[in-house]
Amino acid sequence: MTKILVVDDEPDALELIDFNLKNAGYKVITAATGTEAIQRARFHAPSLILLDVMLPEVDGMEVCKILRRDETTSGIPIIMLTAKAAEIDRVLGLELGADDYLTKPFSPRELVLRVKNLLRRREQPEAHQEQIRFGDLVIDIPRHQVIVGDEKIDLTATEFKLLVLLAQRAGRVQSRDRLLKEVWDYDSLIDTRTVDTHVRRVRDKLGSAARFIDTVRGVGYRFCDDA
Repeated sequence: MTKILVVDDEPDALELIDFNLKNAGYKVITAATGTEAIQRARFHAPSLILLDVMLPEVDGMEVCKILRRDETTSGIPIIMLTAKAAEIDRVLGLELGADDYLTKPFSPRELVLRVKNLLRRREQPEAHQEQIRFGDLVIDIPRHQVIVGDEKIDLTATEFKLLVLLAQRAGRVQSRDRLLKEVWDYDSLIDTRTVDTHVRRVRDKLGSAARFIDTVRGVGYRFCDDA
């Protein structure tokens, strides 16, 4: 059974999320502090983490940063939960490595949908080829690996799906709206800054291979196979 770690210091919120995720068929592990969250993420190795920003001891932003730096937890998808609606908070969470973001109050149906969509991203992306090669960049789809030169690049599930989609459509401009729909499965276009933040993170990780991802001003991004 798929395990989900839910981190929130509000008992009512924990109970509501726990009830809806269990009804959707998931096994739920809970934590009420940042310290507990880190310990349980390392011990239980959940398939996904729902992480509240406002936590005692260690806040959610710091927890996200610590988990992303730890090799044992770096690949676990994270959805940040917060009562803050300011854009700076959303962008900061994504910059630190969160895959998605939900602002309280949210509907249980929306929460379960986001969880299902994010878990689906961990599966192998559909492709007509097993490996994509451009210069010193190698994207191994079945192994979920990205290599630049001799260095293995650690991408989250969402970052990997974004890179694969751009590389498979090399030379063609992909709008931010289209990327939101195809990578994040958003029915409504909530925040195109989500795309920009993730592209920036992917570029930072790719190093020299970042040259393959080109920004098309006012539209979106294009993978340049002749970079």
